Amino acid sequence: MLKPYMNIGVTEAGCDEAGRGCLAGDVYAAAVILPPDFKNDMLNDSKQLKESQRYQLREIIEKEAIAWAVGIVTAEEIDRINILRASILAMHRAVDKLSTRPQHLLIDGNKFNPYPGIPHTTVIKGDATYMSIAAASILAKTYRDDYMLELAKEYPQYDWQNNKGYPTAKHRKAIKENGVTPYHRLSYNLLGSEPEQLEFQFTFDD
Repeated sequence: MLKPYMNIGVTEAGCDEAGRGCLAGDVYAAAVILPPDFKNDMLNDSKQLKESQRYQLREIIEKEAIAWAVGIVTAEEIDRINILRASILAMHRAVDKLSTRPQHLLIDGNKFNPYPGIPHTTVIKGDATYMSIAAASILAKTYRDDYMLELAKEYPQYDWQNNKGYPTAKHRKAIKENGVTPYHRLSYNLLGSEPEQLEFQFTFDD
């Protein structure tokens, strides 16, 4: 069962990202402040849910959360600063947009750069531990999926409507045959002939 909060009586925002391992598209992050008495038996890490459940929960989260927001870092920015920094920056941008300022941040994973004036705690597999992080994982995932579905209309040959930008065989075959788009992350090993250019270990889960 997911925990409702880490610190009693503290306004906590859970933060998570989606799209770290993709070859194309922006990385998305969300920050969510849930009421301390929030309950939903379906709420879980977005990876453990069906697509229909994620979208159902998104409506509930957006309606019942004290505050929520989504932050985005572009593929061009990812190439410039690397995906780890980009994932953290996307979380910062989500927190920037919250209508209520949290007193503490719960971060999925084990890497984070401090947000000015707000203490944080990193939690490995936090999206399977705390409700607010699970809620953030759902928002980040669904909003990024929506974005990739729109891009798929522009570039249908890359099968983004199914792979959402992840490195499937069909996606890499399309890159080889058609070249890259403005949305591909050029700092990544797009064709997969060598190990991916992820020069760090951390647990931001998609």
